[in-house]
Amino acid sequence: MIPLDQRLAHRISRAELERRWASVRREMESQGIDVLVMQNSNEHNGGYVRWFTDVAARHGVPITVVFPRVGRMIVVTSGPRGGRQMPADDGSDLFRGVAAVLTGPYGTAECTTDEIDGRLAAGAIADHPHATIGIIGQGAIRWSFGECLRRSFPDSAFVNVSAMVDGIKAVKSAEEISLIERSAALQDEVWAEVLNIVKPGMREVDVASHAFAHAQRLGSTDGLILTGSAPLGTPAIKGHRHFQNRVLQKGDHFTMLIEVNGPGGYYTELGRTCVLGKASNELRDEFRIAVEAQAATTGKLRPGATPADIWHAHNAFMRNVGRPEEKRLFSHGQGYDLVERPSLRDDDPMALAADMNIVVHPTYRTASVYSWVCDNYLIGAGGARRLHRSAQVITELE
Repeated sequence: MIPLDQRLAHRISRAELERRWASVRREMESQGIDVLVMQNSNEHNGGYVRWFTDVAARHGVPITVVFPRVGRMIVVTSGPRGGRQMPADDGSDLFRGVAAVLTGPYGTAECTTDEIDGRLAAGAIADHPHATIGIIGQGAIRWSFGECLRRSFPDSAFVNVSAMVDGIKAVKSAEEISLIERSAALQDEVWAEVLNIVKPGMREVDVASHAFAHAQRLGSTDGLILTGSAPLGTPAIKGHRHFQNRVLQKGDHFTMLIEVNGPGGYYTELGRTCVLGKASNELRDEFRIAVEAQAATTGKLRPGATPADIWHAHNAFMRNVGRPEEKRLFSHGQGYDLVERPSLRDDDPMALAADMNIVVHPTYRTASVYSWVCDNYLIGAGGARRLHRSAQVITELE
């Protein structure tokens, strides 16, 4: 057997895991929560499972964590029927702080297996006091799983405690901040590589594939890269792989959003535009507005600020410059999740705090331009600092 330390790309420290567990258990004690249940099924928006276990969720197949107020966790994942592994808690096994890994053959596309993971989780919960069961990230839990738990524990109270965990998870430790800074630096290197290789005659997917491979070589393990291209005078709207088949032409402008994680699995986002020729004055002017909009927001990223105030201020800025108001999510937290709280909208009550990792990506389109910029900022006691080093310019490649 190949030793685990030769296979793992990166491992968070045991001390960091202990910090998280202790913080959550203090809140569980104060709120009378006996056991927590969470489930994720992908890596780039599977942060709850990874935050508790340092193991990323697999794509499309739910992994469940049962976290008791007292005692070690139980993990439920797809595998052999009746499987039960007992990880050593000395760091030699993949899972730490986990008493057992329970397995069964199930999948989301197999309706005959809908309740296998629910029954396994119910068995794990039954081993602990469970008068009050806290649910984390209920939007990520499949219906059949939740229904199975409710039937299994008709006398238990089920409470949505996502906000309880979100408030702890959103504020990063020194170890986490170091990894987030490495993610931003990795993305800067990827964009620099893109500027070295992009040219007319390449398909967008050729550029995106090269960028993704370069990110993986630098230590990324997952994520997305979106691209868009068009002749000047037509918006270059970015899209996923299904929309990346266009062949770049001389004079095109090309947009790229790099949403890959870095070593350790933490996300940042970098978005820039280049031109395979000379940029138009219109493109430059609209980009300047996007940069100013970002700066107006980042100037408000201070401890105690509210998402609603920042949201309304951003839309006031956009109205004042005669550009469309934001109706999407233009700024939000990041960590193990590509998108996590706080969401800087008018409906998220989480106040900002020091050591939050916030991405700001004001984006709008006109009849002839797609304008945007995207960078991450770390909130400090006196304000926010930009983590990405890539120049905020429209790069011309003539």
